[in-house]
Amino acid sequence: MPGSSNIRYGFWYRLAAAIVRPVLFILVRREWRGHEHIPREGGFITAVNHISPFDPLTYGHFQYSSGRPPRLLAKASLFGIPFVGMMLRKTGQIPVHRGTADAAHALRHAVEAVGRGECVAIYPEGTVTRDPHLWPMTAKTGAARIALTTGAPVIPVAQWGAHRVVPPYARGGRGDRRIWLAPRQRVQVVAGPPVDLSRHLGKELTPTVLKEAGEDIMSAITALLAEIRGEQPPAERHDMRHTARMNARQRQSGAAAESEKTAG
Repeated sequence: MPGSSNIRYGFWYRLAAAIVRPVLFILVRREWRGHEHIPREGGFITAVNHISPFDPLTYGHFQYSSGRPPRLLAKASLFGIPFVGMMLRKTGQIPVHRGTADAAHALRHAVEAVGRGECVAIYPEGTVTRDPHLWPMTAKTGAARIALTTGAPVIPVAQWGAHRVVPPYARGGRGDRRIWLAPRQRVQVVAGPPVDLSRHLGKELTPTVLKEAGEDIMSAITALLAEIRGEQPPAERHDMRHTARMNARQRQSGAAAESEKTAG
């Protein structure tokens, strides 16, 4: 394998690969690049863009092929799915309980894993992108916090094509789960050199520092994705929190207008 590590692929990882890889070979025409940027030893973080519910499999295949098994921060609800949850636990994936006090536990486990010399994979956006054209959104603070706490390298990874196999939420709505079985879809996954976060190291982890470090990470991922797509990314990154605030204001405005109409 291209990389080497003090972390070996155990029985459960090999079993998962034996189950998933044949399916991916049927569905995907893969193009992997950038394995030379994956550290051969020591702990590190991979930061990956999220375009489809299917892309953890394509990214996972790419990372598995590098010789460094990933520990992916994944939604806690996935761990409740029969068999899937068991495989996630057995392969050491880290559950994230969003919006609860337990969310901090996932970050602590991720920091500990990096400290043990493992690869921790994270989707900095926290969810499948809602950008209408599938460009990366603004980052949440998790990836930056892990990176600045550990000082470990962050390897940006961009992927494109998995959305053609299983459509994302941004295309067709939450209920669209059609799987495209033929022909095989071209999926590109590319890793780049480590993100330069040196200007943030040693600083207090304030919201501003975490936001700026997160933006540096997303900029590196976006640059890789722009290269893959051969397109120019938008000048302004999609921000789910800003969109949510605008929608809330519109609902409040609409409710107030309706109330005035009723009163009149």
